[in-house]
Amino acid sequence: MSGKDHASKYGPATRLVEAGRRKQWTSAPGQKGGVVNPPVWRGSTHLYEDTADLAKGRPNADGHFYYGRRGGPTQWALADALTGLEPGADGTELFPSGVAAIACTLMAILQPGDELLFSDNSYEPTRGIALGMLERFGITARAFDPLDPKALAAMISDQTKAIMLESPGSLTMEVCDIPALTDIARDRGVISIVDNTWASALGFPALERGCDISIMSLTKHVGGHSDLMMGCASAAAPLIDRIRQHSQYMGQVVSPDDAALALRGLRTMGIRLERTTASAITIASWLEARPEVSAVLCPMLPGAPGFGLWERDFTGGCGLFSFIFRDADKQSRARFIDALDLFGIGYSWGGYESLAIPVDPGRVRDFRAWPGSIDTGCGLGVRLAIGLEDADDLMNDLIRGFAAMEI
Repeated sequence: MSGKDHASKYGPATRLVEAGRRKQWTSAPGQKGGVVNPPVWRGSTHLYEDTADLAKGRPNADGHFYYGRRGGPTQWALADALTGLEPGADGTELFPSGVAAIACTLMAILQPGDELLFSDNSYEPTRGIALGMLERFGITARAFDPLDPKALAAMISDQTKAIMLESPGSLTMEVCDIPALTDIARDRGVISIVDNTWASALGFPALERGCDISIMSLTKHVGGHSDLMMGCASAAAPLIDRIRQHSQYMGQVVSPDDAALALRGLRTMGIRLERTTASAITIASWLEARPEVSAVLCPMLPGAPGFGLWERDFTGGCGLFSFIFRDADKQSRARFIDALDLFGIGYSWGGYESLAIPVDPGRVRDFRAWPGSIDTGCGLGVRLAIGLEDADDLMNDLIRGFAAMEI
């Protein structure tokens, strides 16, 4: 059964277990039985039976041996499983990182003379790609306020060919009305792309909510153990075919060993997301009551900005959110982070361990002052990635951090 069939037949937990495990990838031809996990198929050269077989060629689709750049059974199994998580997708293309998935997808969709509109709270590398690489290829890029659909409608021109969304927004966690924004785009013939890494397809079925292309950094929740780099783009035909062709032009390929790690992480992603989401809500609620905190940027909290849209459009969350100090300078914020024992200091998130980094997104915002419409005083923030530790232990660790600010 293909991943797409799993998407329509089973619930999300069952799909995580079953998808990407076709018998052709888990058993030897002509033999009974098989194994649970698709084996790691390492190979750059794929062999043909004879010259007639070589001349006949192979269809350019997963499941057909051709050459290592088109992948093998391990990569095909992962792509199939990810397609099965995204209702409405006809296929998934794998990339060596989430940024590679963003860059290659945009290059596949856009050409010189086109315009991209990207949400003002996009992941910083997305902004860099838009205003750097794309503009060098003659593609115009402009930021738009994702909380103002009317403004987006007014910005779309005849040259606008795609909009790039992210919800919740990077660092500041605003939730935008994706169905409304994608309706506007579709009415004008504009392709909608979303970076869906925060919630994944389990928490936000992007294509069902109106997006044409859903991108994820598999480095985060899918990998889940901070030991691989990978990204993906899922879409319906013919868009996924355009992305696949451009990916092949650029020689994009992922290691079968990393694909096997991603498949392993995928099986437990659902329960890890449930755990980190529950802990994040507990810790975010606790932070709201702390005197040192002026605002908690977590759309999963009732009453928080964006909660209504999150409750309406999302089926899950994750452990990533930010908070703002009531009264702090950069030195006291640094003491807070340095005093933490269970929270590591590092980029990325979605692994089993908790992380904390300082955030100052004002320099990469064109519209809303950091942190958006929330009155927070000084505006110095920290982003927390909640892992699988006990929530009580993490809150005690944060108490140590708050105490260190007073030294």
